[in-house]
Amino acid sequence: MPGSPELIEKLLASLPTEQASALTRLVELADRRSAAIYLVGGPVRDLLLDLQPGDLDVAVEGDAIDLAAHLAEAADLRLVRHPRFGTATVSGDGAHVDLATARSETYEAAGALPTVRPSSIDDDLHRRDFTINAMALALNGTAAGRLLDPVGGRADLDAGLIRVQHTASFQDDATRILRAARYEVRLAFRIEGATHDLLVRDLPFLETISPARVHREFERTLLEREPERALLRLAELGALHTLHPSLHFDRELGTAFERLREIAPRATPAAYWPLLTWHVPQPATEPVIGRLALTRRQADAVRALSALRGRGPLAGARPSETASLFAAHPAAAVWALAAAGSGEEREQAHAYMATYRTIRPLLRGDDLLALGVPPGKAVGEVLADLRAAKLDGEVKTRADEERLVRDGLARNDE
Repeated sequence: MPGSPELIEKLLASLPTEQASALTRLVELADRRSAAIYLVGGPVRDLLLDLQPGDLDVAVEGDAIDLAAHLAEAADLRLVRHPRFGTATVSGDGAHVDLATARSETYEAAGALPTVRPSSIDDDLHRRDFTINAMALALNGTAAGRLLDPVGGRADLDAGLIRVQHTASFQDDATRILRAARYEVRLAFRIEGATHDLLVRDLPFLETISPARVHREFERTLLEREPERALLRLAELGALHTLHPSLHFDRELGTAFERLREIAPRATPAAYWPLLTWHVPQPATEPVIGRLALTRRQADAVRALSALRGRGPLAGARPSETASLFAAHPAAAVWALAAAGSGEEREQAHAYMATYRTIRPLLRGDDLLALGVPPGKAVGEVLADLRAAKLDGEVKTRADEERLVRDGLARNDE
């Protein structure tokens, strides 16, 4: 069936100049090699929804890695090959294209990575997670502009439904449970009834998913504009509890996510990780860290938040005492406390992150040496005393700081 140019024109018009240029070059190279190429998955879905497509996902009936290498050379872009899956990424200068050899997949065991073999675009679409992601747009040849929709993805898109393609879909790859909630919230869709029943039935298959793959899915979820909505949905579905019984998410914690974005937009998503574990009791902290495969920095923030919550607020603390407490902990943990804590605990954490941590004395090490402070650790000690005094309002000007240093030296000479 011949295609029509309207969708391709719409696609090119929606892309940044660098992306559109890379795609045009790719079509030219594919034509020269008589390789059929297709835009697939999420970018097709987003194009039909009039959303801005992200990175370009292109399926190739042929050798995707070879075609990617030619594109990288022709456009002077970087090439990363993934031979095991027949995929490659070409990127640089504002362009990013993921190319994959059209393939079929079989799963030797639940949760295992699939065994792949080169195949047709039809087989490639039938292996995908949801019908709305199982459409393709032909990019070249006589079929250019044709929309391939073998499983009714367009109809589900119009109806706002998340639907799997077969009854064993979640058993083959239970990360689809995590993606279903993410797509449902992001697109304002709903999980189709039979798919919902299959999802609930197959929740135990989440236990077959490695921590590294769980981490990648949560990483993507935390990059969403409002990740708390997807996390709340995962809690409602029972997925969080299945991943670990101590993982819990409620509307109050969702409000804390919103507050975090208001008070510390630059701290997200780093502070989302400890905030995600807000309800985890201290004895379960390490098991949850392991199940989510947290990085060293993320794990440190989770541990720090657990320790801070157990400590409670410093009643009547001076700013210098508050700063001394929080300075020893990762910023992500303190921001999480400022977002989800209550009363004085939250106020102290926020005051430290928003104000106290940036306050420094006007005098520097060389100034102290010039005033007669002995070189070595004494300089650091005096700087710490000056900072505490400034935090507590005891000194305000450079002259105040110099006077404090001289008074201290005089007392030491007595």
